[in-house]
Amino acid sequence: MSLSFTILASGSTGNAAVVAANEAAVLVDAGLSLRKIEALMAERNLSGADIDAVLITHEHTDHIRGLGAFVRKYKVPVYANEKTLGALRKELSDLDASLRRVLPTGGVLEIADLRVESYAVSHDAAEPVGYCFFAGGSKLAMATDLGYVSDKVIRRLADADVLVLEANHDVEMLRMGRYPWNVKRRILGDTGHLSNDAAGEALLRLLAGTTRRVYLAHLSLEHNMMDLAKLTVNRILEENGVTFRPGEFMLCETYPDRPTPWDDAGRPNGEAPALLPSPRPSGEFPPG
Repeated sequence: MSLSFTILASGSTGNAAVVAANEAAVLVDAGLSLRKIEALMAERNLSGADIDAVLITHEHTDHIRGLGAFVRKYKVPVYANEKTLGALRKELSDLDASLRRVLPTGGVLEIADLRVESYAVSHDAAEPVGYCFFAGGSKLAMATDLGYVSDKVIRRLADADVLVLEANHDVEMLRMGRYPWNVKRRILGDTGHLSNDAAGEALLRLLAGTTRRVYLAHLSLEHNMMDLAKLTVNRILEENGVTFRPGEFMLCETYPDRPTPWDDAGRPNGEAPALLPSPRPSGEFPPG
């Protein structure tokens, strides 16, 4: 049994990912147009018909832009906590009530072989959450759109084999940028977004466990660059004496406009990530 995932898109312009375990596949957020989500899925040999459920982290547009169109077309249930579903009332107003399903913050959802656990994060939304996924003895954790990493969040992320972690902005680029100060203050605050430095500091508390790979995610197009984010995180780790043997740990990239390759959370770093899988036949997804 494998726990596989692809980050379809990540950044301030839109966010979506697919997580799968054998007979289950879920879409995490739907922050692009339906057409774009379908196109990105097709690049990874997926279609909306392969999706069993949609999980929503919070109601901001870059996470729900295509949600209504997607669930109306494919008739799949939407899971979120009660406050988030309330904030999505307009987007889901004509969706059958049976497809609007409450997953309380801190709750657990099981779909075939895939186990999902939600946890609270600090962000300026109704009741934002992150998700951890479990299958076949592997753990994938996703933590984006959070102003800071609390002790409770650290405990949720601990011992993930793979972590998707926000590195939204470089603080100096943001301060010198064109945004009005009230927006900058929001981004820099405890209910805003993690900076590159904050991501590196969080990893200092997390990398003593089993984490093999960290995908840096939700980068600002205006106030960050992937090379800068990786450089900053690596510098913080090195300055604090965190070193690794070759192949022991990897920082990985996400993209605003194209999907990451399929990855298996349980694979060692020495193995190549999965290439495009065949579309799942009769409920089997993806090949392990």
